[in-house]
Amino acid sequence: MLNLIWVGFFLFSFIAALIRFYIGGDDTVFAAIMASLFSQSKAAFEIALGLTGVLTLWLGIMKIGEQSGFIQLITQGLTPLFRKLMPEIPDNHPALGAMIMNLSANALGLDNAATPLGIKAMHELQTLNPNPDTASNAQIIFLVINTSAVTLFPVTIFTYRAQLGAANPTDVFIPILIATYFSTLIGFLAVAAIQKINLFDKVILAYLGGFTAFVGLLSAYFFRLEQAQMLAQSALLSNVTVFSLIIAFIVGALYRRVDVYSAFIEGAKEGFQIAVGIIPYLVAMLVAIGVFRASGALEWIADGVKFVVRLWALDDRFVDALPTGLIKPFSGSGSRAMMIDTMQTLGADSFAGRLSCIVQGSTETTFYVLAVYFGAVGIKHIRHAAACGIIADFAGLLASIFVAYWFFA
Repeated sequence: MLNLIWVGFFLFSFIAALIRFYIGGDDTVFAAIMASLFSQSKAAFEIALGLTGVLTLWLGIMKIGEQSGFIQLITQGLTPLFRKLMPEIPDNHPALGAMIMNLSANALGLDNAATPLGIKAMHELQTLNPNPDTASNAQIIFLVINTSAVTLFPVTIFTYRAQLGAANPTDVFIPILIATYFSTLIGFLAVAAIQKINLFDKVILAYLGGFTAFVGLLSAYFFRLEQAQMLAQSALLSNVTVFSLIIAFIVGALYRRVDVYSAFIEGAKEGFQIAVGIIPYLVAMLVAIGVFRASGALEWIADGVKFVVRLWALDDRFVDALPTGLIKPFSGSGSRAMMIDTMQTLGADSFAGRLSCIVQGSTETTFYVLAVYFGAVGIKHIRHAAACGIIADFAGLLASIFVAYWFFA
């Protein structure tokens, strides 16, 4: 899928450039495209280079969090819920632990740990699957919750915002939390409706009610504030929460007698390697998007959508961030590059720049996760997994747009 997206950017750019050259008489379009090729490759390297320090810091902190026992704590807290959602899984089966560890790692932004844990969880679930080539109910629930991506600590997004000059890189924290809650809730309800899960079970109702009450109280608190106060309070709460989590990681690690400094260095080394490793991917995607923009193709598409939006007398500022949301279900690196391009072009603190970050943090890459997780265990018939995942993606996109207007319009 990523190959199709990347090639598509270049082919559509070439067609758009030909139209502008032969029909529009624009003899500068190919010069603009070539300039974009070189400038975007340079920009991609500079962004990755600047990310090195910030990513090294955060991966070091997250390694402390990993060794402090927070993932195990979340695992213990979610086990009763998963037993109810997946009654076909026996008590103490390794699939439960692997699933919850995967979701906990995703929630805390430990992407490197999340993927192998997710594949392990799918393998464990496959041992209970009576039809090995067809996705089981438990596998679908796990995958949809995974792709809707409850993100409690979107480290990567904070990192990119800091690198691209955001005045307050964490000001999208609360909006992302609200948007990712809605994507996960709607995705889960879609699966529950198809699988006829009893949502009024006491355990399920308690968890859903607790999560909903938390997000509802948070939303109600911000709803009563004037916009200037809301932005200030959101920034304050985000910064206090993130720093408090760091302190909690350190205290938890000390309690477990972990060598905190060594844990930080271990994670920081991973951060450095990741920062260097993303350079080729960042260059590839930013160059493709830069060419797409320089050719005029992206502008034509955006103008077309804006025209339709204006016919309905709606605000069209959200359209500039739509490409991030449309690419996200298919390619994580593609949507990340589109988010970066939006912040580069319009500003990290622009409405579209912030919205693209919220969209990026609201869901996961549905088709990538489907391909990797189901492909790892040889599942060919995915049943309703893709449909429910797309429903969650769409809910996350709508929630992101709504919350962005609420906080930043």
